[in-house]
Amino acid sequence: MKRSAYKLLTDWKKSANRKPLLVQGARQVGKTFLINEFGNKEYSQFISLNFEQDKKLQSLFEKSLAPETIINNISLYIGKQIVPDDTLLFFDEIQAAPLVLTSLKYFYEHAPEFHIIAAGSLLGVSIGKDNSFPVGKVNFMNLYPMSFLEFLNASGEDLLEKKLNKITTPEPLAEIVHHKLLDLLKLYFYLGGMPEVVANYLENKNIEMIRVLQNEILKAYQRDFSKYAQKSQAIKTMEFWNSIPGQLAKENKKFKYAEIRKGARSAMFEQTTEWLKGAGLINMVYHLTTPKKPLLAYTDYSKFKVYLHDVGLLGAMLNITSDLIVAPNQLFKEFNGAFIENFVAQELLNYGQEKHFYWTSRGEAEVDFIIESTRGIYPVEVKSGTNRNLKSLRSYADKYRPDKIYRLSPRNIIQSGDFINLPLYAVNVLINITRQ
Repeated sequence: MKRSAYKLLTDWKKSANRKPLLVQGARQVGKTFLINEFGNKEYSQFISLNFEQDKKLQSLFEKSLAPETIINNISLYIGKQIVPDDTLLFFDEIQAAPLVLTSLKYFYEHAPEFHIIAAGSLLGVSIGKDNSFPVGKVNFMNLYPMSFLEFLNASGEDLLEKKLNKITTPEPLAEIVHHKLLDLLKLYFYLGGMPEVVANYLENKNIEMIRVLQNEILKAYQRDFSKYAQKSQAIKTMEFWNSIPGQLAKENKKFKYAEIRKGARSAMFEQTTEWLKGAGLINMVYHLTTPKKPLLAYTDYSKFKVYLHDVGLLGAMLNITSDLIVAPNQLFKEFNGAFIENFVAQELLNYGQEKHFYWTSRGEAEVDFIIESTRGIYPVEVKSGTNRNLKSLRSYADKYRPDKIYRLSPRNIIQSGDFINLPLYAVNVLINITRQ
C-alpha cells in the first residue's frame, strides 16, 4: 500500500545533510513494511537486522562501536560485502539494543557514507532515558496510522485522493461525490488506519475479521505495558489506557485522573502519560489560554484531552458494531462525537500538525482545535451533525478577530464571509487552505 511517508524517505536519501534516520511510531503502524519496501526498491542491496527477534545480533556491536568494525562484523555475518551509498542498513526494534542506538553517533561522525535507518515500536519511550542517546546526530521521522487519503488510495479511489489534494479554494463538490466520500469515511472510522487491518479488509471484505485483528493489536499493546514497565507502572498504564474510551464518550472530553482511580492526581499518572505518548499510542490536545504565537507559551498543560492514535482501535475498545457503517449519520454522532474528534486529531498529525490545542472561554464556548500556520492562528470546530450554530466560533472570532473561522462537519464545502465549512473527510484541505 502506498504511504505518503515514502517520499520523506526518498528525500532523506538525496539530502546533502543526511544523518542516520530514526523512524518512530506505535507498534504495527507499518514501519517495517515501509522501510523494507523502500530499501528493496531504492537500493541495490538491503540489509535488515531485527534486534528484538534475534538478541545475538547485538554482539556485533559489543567489542567496538567504530563503524569500520561494525560494518566488517555485519559483512562477515551476512556473507556479503557492504557497499557504501548503494546499501541500506536497517536496524529494526533498536530500542532492544542500546549499543546499536549509540553507534549511530559514530556512523554520523566517522562514516556518513553509510545509509542507515533505525526503527522501534517503543523507541520514543527509550529516548531521553539513556545518556548515550546520539543527540543531534540523527534525523527523525514519525509514522502514524494510515490517513484517510492513504486509505482512499489503497481502496482504489486514487482519483478522489488526488481531487482532495488539489483543492485550494472552498468550492463545493458534486453532491454525489460528497456522499460517496462520507460513506468511505464511515467505513474508515470502523476500520481505522492500521495497515494490516486495511489490507485484510480490502482483500477479503470480511468485516467480522476486522474486530479480531483490531483486538489482537490491542492485546499486543497490553503485552507491551507489562514488558516495558515495572509491575506497579504497568497496572497504572493499563488503567489509564482503559479509561480513555469512556472519557471520550462524555460530553466534556477533558481528561480527568479521578476518572481512572478515585482520588488520583496528576503526579500518580505522570509517568504513565509520558510512556503512552512516547509509545505513540495517544494524542494529547492541550488547553490554550490565549491564541497568540508561539502557542506553546500560552498553553495550560494541566488541562488536556486524550485521544487514541487510531480511530478504528477506539471503536474496538468501545465495541462499536458494524451496522453503524450503513446508518445515515449515526456513526458521526455516536458517543458524543468521540469518533470525529479522535479522527481529526489523528489526521492533523498526518498532515504535519504535531502539537494540538483547544480553547475555552469561561465555560461558555469551546473550540475543539486551534491550528497555527505561517498565515495565522485559526479556530476549528468539529461537528457530528448538520447543526449550523456558530456560537463558539463567533465567540472566538469576536475576541481575537481571525480572518477565517472553520468548521468540520458532514456538510459539503461552504463559504459564507469569514466562515468556511469543510467536510469531515477534508482535514488535508483545511491544512492546505490555511497554509496559503
